[in-house]
Amino acid sequence: MRLLKRILLVLLLLLLLGQLPFVYRRYRLGQVAAKIAETGANREPPQDSRYREYKGIIHAHTSLGGHSTGNFDELIGAANANDLDFVLMTEHWSDQYDTSALTLNGVYGKTLFVGGNEIDTADGDRFLMIPGSADAAGLRKMPTSAVLDKLHGENRLALITYPEKFKSWDSNFDGIEVFSLHTAAKRANPLLAMFDLLWSYPAYPQLTLMRYFQRPDENLAKFDEIASKRPISFFAGTDAHSNIGFHIFGDEAGNKLINIKIDPYETIFRIARVHVLIENDRQLDRESLLEAMKAGQYFVGFDAMGDSTGFSFELDEKRDPAAPGLVRLSVLPPQMGTRMVLYRNGIVLADETLSKPSDDNLRDNNLEVGRNFQVSQGVYRVELYRTDLGPPFDHMPWIISNPIYVR
Repeated sequence: MRLLKRILLVLLLLLLLGQLPFVYRRYRLGQVAAKIAETGANREPPQDSRYREYKGIIHAHTSLGGHSTGNFDELIGAANANDLDFVLMTEHWSDQYDTSALTLNGVYGKTLFVGGNEIDTADGDRFLMIPGSADAAGLRKMPTSAVLDKLHGENRLALITYPEKFKSWDSNFDGIEVFSLHTAAKRANPLLAMFDLLWSYPAYPQLTLMRYFQRPDENLAKFDEIASKRPISFFAGTDAHSNIGFHIFGDEAGNKLINIKIDPYETIFRIARVHVLIENDRQLDRESLLEAMKAGQYFVGFDAMGDSTGFSFELDEKRDPAAPGLVRLSVLPPQMGTRMVLYRNGIVLADETLSKPSDDNLRDNNLEVGRNFQVSQGVYRVELYRTDLGPPFDHMPWIISNPIYVR
């Protein structure tokens, strides 16, 4: 009996000692959260005289299209609580009814919803079709090229989802989901994630999930390859389902005695957002939103690491007579001290921290926060990193711009 007690005490001690790393990880997340709150306090994003910035998410599902337990009330409440300007719905298709017409369309509270579909083709490719269509189910019987011709003829967007499974790279699609929250979360180490969910998730849900995310190297490399040949854009998708978790006792009406959900819309909508720029003289509606996206006038912000509102990456098309082959690119991050990586044709052109005074730098409210570059022809995009947050967050982009094409 004494031996058994000793064994149990040793096992208990080992179990407690095994939790210390996760206790420390929770402590570190608290420090990161405090740093994000400190740097974001009282920050006033600069106002653009030409564009207004709208933030939202792409790729969301409800129970209407299956694969989800989320409902409209939960979705609208989460979008409004997060001050989202828009949500692009992508319901799965049904042979029996038009899910894009039955999902949320129009303005609910403060958020514009646009009904779309997640579709398949006969070639095994998958797209987000925006806006959606009653033809969504039948598209799975058509080859990818014919599907894209049809969608473009109807003035719809065709955005690749699950690029790791995509085959028809020579086809004329409009954009690529280079990062998916749903896919990234499924790649987390299940053992580590279980204890992080126990210790850290209740207090810091977004950051707990973010610490498992990694830069989508392969998808960005593929994007750069295609962007060198023709205009194209990319985005981060939430693939929000609001259905990961468990409950104990309940009924089909949704009444549950104990219900723990890891991916509620309200949590997921705070992690990665798409920031779209629309001309100041236009209102946000379905048409202006899709036109801006077709033009690539948007960037990705992993806003769990801090609000990315106010980021700017611009081309000054005025040519300097003294250097007719060069134009000026301007990078304006939301805050100083940010690491900036500028890519030209997929190759790093500049990698520096925007924190030291320089005559070449832009200034806002007497604080240096930006950088000018004189560049020649090429395809340029920017990634910003918050090195002040420390590992692992300093290795995950905070902001990724869509490309600027200098001809």
